[in-house]
Formats: sequence, structure tokens, C-alpha cells
Amino acid sequence: MTDARTRTVLITGASKGIGEACALHLDTLGFHVFAGVRRDEDARALAARGSTRLTPIRLDVTDSDQIAAAVETIRGAVGPAGLDALVNNAGVALGGPLEFLPLAEIRGVFEVNLFGVVAVTQAFLPLLRQAHGRIVNVSSVSGRFATPFLGPYSASKFALEALSDAWRVELAHWGLKLVLIEPGATRTPIWETSLARAERLAEAYPPEAHALYGKVLARVSERTREIAARGVPVDQVARAVGRALTARRPRRRYPVGFDTRVGIALARWAPAWLRDRLTR
Repeated sequence: MTDARTRTVLITGASKGIGEACALHLDTLGFHVFAGVRRDEDARALAARGSTRLTPIRLDVTDSDQIAAAVETIRGAVGPAGLDALVNNAGVALGGPLEFLPLAEIRGVFEVNLFGVVAVTQAFLPLLRQAHGRIVNVSSVSGRFATPFLGPYSASKFALEALSDAWRVELAHWGLKLVLIEPGATRTPIWETSLARAERLAEAYPPEAHALYGKVLARVSERTREIAARGVPVDQVARAVGRALTARRPRRRYPVGFDTRVGIALARWAPAWLRDRLTR
């Protein structure tokens, strides 16, 4: 990668939360930041907070036309130097009992959290290869330790971890590096968005679902809000992304937060019966 004052990076899902924090932090580090957003008002708000190096672009990771347009825009900006880094951050969460969640909703989580990562990375790999660049995939502790009533999200992050491990080795031949960021609970709007979505879906559940899961879902919602309130600030995740992009020899994984380290330890060392009991 080139000197930090001239490095270029694309960040997906930069409208708010972790992506917004990453865009602003990398801007302060001297990167030319292309910040992927889905709405014009988000673009204007983000541009107002950054320097002239921060360039919002329209990018929905599930829209192939927008991905292609973003490639052309960034290719025109970076020229033969290529793109130094890609941060795949865009993500959605979905909560509810797997027994009653509509398949279309579950597939939607994978479209953003997994297939969106594949689509964007495939599209930008030629530019990244030109710069011997770096890819950062924002995963989660849920990619190491599955959470009940958050099954689709956990499954998508487990899949992202596996895909990243495979892709990291495939790309090493060209000097490209791929890094995983694994945040735990983070104070980000994704929690409230996920809870609101879960409540909307619950309204369409049959009476049987409420009879079977009503009490536990109420407790899950309560606990989710408690956990979110205690989460690490998004700036802490953004700093981990910054280290992953500026370290001469980045680690393969950057866990962020105490709960992530506990979850990884339990997944690695605790027997399944103990993990299940602690989760219940």
C-alpha cells in the first residue's frame, strides 16, 4: 500500500454506526475515503462532517448496477494506482424464533451480510490487485458464538468467517491481505433497527408462535437493550479497522470488546452442554 496520506479506501454501509465511524476515523488518518451510502441525505450529512478527502457515493451492496457504477467512479478517481483498501461493513440483523421467521427474511440477511460482501469484493478486486491492497471484513462475535433468536445473523457471520478464511489464502499469492474485525456488543443503531424489525415480523406470527415464544421473546428484547446500552463505542471498532489497514503485518482477526473475547474462549474451550446452559 502507498503512503497513508494518499491511500484510498472504500467503506460500505457508511451511513451510520460502525461504517460512519470508520469513514470519519480513516479520513482523519489521511485516507481518501469513498463512503458507500444508500440515501442522498446520508451522503450530505456525512460529507458535512468530514474533510474534502471524504467522498460519499451511492452504494447498495445488493444492487449490481450501483456496484458497477461505484467501480467506474472509483476507477476514474484512483487511476492506475488502484484502490488501497476495501472495508466490507454493510450489514443487517434479524431476530426471532427460527421456527416462524419467513424464509424471505432469512435470505435477505444473507443477501447483505454475505452475498453483498462477495459481490462488492469481486467487483473491486482488479483495483485492489493493482494496489496490492487490503480487504477488511467486519464480522462479529456472533460469527464465533451463535446466539439464540438471532440465528440468521449468526449464521451469516459464521459463513462470512469461513469465506474470509478461504479468500485470504486465495489472494495471498498477489500480496493482498484480508483481515476480519470481530466486534461484540457495540453502541450502534443496528440494535434498535433489528428490534423494530423483529417486532414488525412478530405482528404477523400466528397465535401459536406467541403462545410458544411470547415470554422468552419479551425477555430477549429486554436483554438486547441492556446489552446494547453496555456496548463499546463505535469509535473503538473504527480504531481497530484503522490498525488493520495501517499495520505493516496485520493480524488475521481483531476481536473488539470483552464479550467478544469471552465468546471466543467459550466457543474454543467450553463443551457444548456448558455453552448451551450459559446461553439459556
